[in-house]
Amino acid sequence: MRILFVGDVVGRSGRAAIEQYLPGLRQDLALDVVVVNGENAAGGYGLTAKIAQQFFEQGADLITLGNHAWDQRELLGHIDSEPRIVRPLNMMPGTPGRGSGEVRLPDGRRVLVVQVLGRLFMNLVDDPMRALEAELAEIRLGAGVDAILVDVHAEATSEKLAHGHGFDGRVSAVVGTHTHVPTADHRVLAGGTAFMTDVGMTGDYDSVIGMDKHASLERWRSPLPGRKMEPALGEATLCAALIETDDSTGLARSIEPVRIGGSMPAAMPTVL
Repeated sequence: MRILFVGDVVGRSGRAAIEQYLPGLRQDLALDVVVVNGENAAGGYGLTAKIAQQFFEQGADLITLGNHAWDQRELLGHIDSEPRIVRPLNMMPGTPGRGSGEVRLPDGRRVLVVQVLGRLFMNLVDDPMRALEAELAEIRLGAGVDAILVDVHAEATSEKLAHGHGFDGRVSAVVGTHTHVPTADHRVLAGGTAFMTDVGMTGDYDSVIGMDKHASLERWRSPLPGRKMEPALGEATLCAALIETDDSTGLARSIEPVRIGGSMPAAMPTVL
């Protein structure tokens, strides 16, 4: 199975990159499943139902969120009726929405997507490892589902890597989001789980993690309130990871970076 995970979409430029590149990638890479992190898609802060629908029409099967999940308050009234949008699993009990979602392919294969939110330097949430253990307690890779993808939305690289090793051999892939900078450590771990500390963002890299660099510099140089932080509007780079799994085991065969457009060096999979 071929799964594309697209990193945090930031603002208008990120949305334009999804519109421009995702339909072609879906065809050219013969993708079975596409998952998009959309938590910064609406002006850099959250996701709206309209933007989510655009992503689905452009080729996404499922959208994950993160710490900005509720910045667009309209999503609170929409997420319970849209199983294709996944918020962090380890949010407090009673939070609207779901922490996991399933993509069922026409041939019957099933892909489970789970997101957890890190705790270091982040919002107050429950233990992500305990939450993930509970979610996977009755699900066996290769039996109950054909692939399991975990999005670890976290600030600290150590916390993301701990999840990779902690669930190695039990899920198909653990990929990191949130820090908006693609890392070069994509690999298949010893137990057969694909891992990448951060997939990177889908946004304008002539920026400070997707936000206008001039407004950001003002904040670093002065303690006084400055301009509102807004997304940079230059051409975006779509950053993603292509994961190929073994249908007999659900474990990963490979993981490779995908980068297209914008100012970042291009990267395309060697296995097509």
